[in-house]
Amino acid sequence: MNRVGLIDYGMGNLHSVAKALEHAGASVHAIKKPDDLQHCDRVVLPGVGAFRDCADALQNNGMDEAIKTYTSKGNPFLGICLGMQVLMDLSLEFGEYRGLGLIVGTVKPLPEGLPALGCKIPHMGWNDVTFANALPIHPVLSPLHGQQVYYVHAYYCAPTHASHILAACSYGDFPFASAMGYDNIIGVQFHPEKSQRAGLAMLKCFVNWK
Repeated sequence: MNRVGLIDYGMGNLHSVAKALEHAGASVHAIKKPDDLQHCDRVVLPGVGAFRDCADALQNNGMDEAIKTYTSKGNPFLGICLGMQVLMDLSLEFGEYRGLGLIVGTVKPLPEGLPALGCKIPHMGWNDVTFANALPIHPVLSPLHGQQVYYVHAYYCAPTHASHILAACSYGDFPFASAMGYDNIIGVQFHPEKSQRAGLAMLKCFVNWK
């Protein structure tokens, strides 16, 4: 059974993510110390809350550098919602704050004009995951083709390199990255643990991803 480390930095919905991963066939272990990462086959960074608090928590106990070392060795890594956003260089959420820098780009607020179009901020609820027709679907995301997933966010990731966008979604007339990544790193803006069968199928693919 694959040993999946679930990073516990004092924020995030660990219980629901852990249960979803267990349902997907993983042996889940809460990770609170950087040294614990080396005992995991793959790692998940969940996230609910503010970017600054998440980044500070990871930096204060050295988990930020441990994550960089872990991913540099080719180990599978998944960031969920805020856990994807903190992979970026920079966030503009209530100021300017540095992230892990694993994906080049910036976390930005959803456009202020969306409510005038009937789209409340935060973007909350079920929405699409769309893929570019010319490109193969990432193996972790393959169960999401033609499905909807559950989003809760007021900020979005704007990667510098378009090749890092693995899937997209549109809220009103505004498109944003639904999933990003490269090599052994993947992040999703939605919550797979709240996305019922489609989300569980995606997590199962991550648990078995090589």
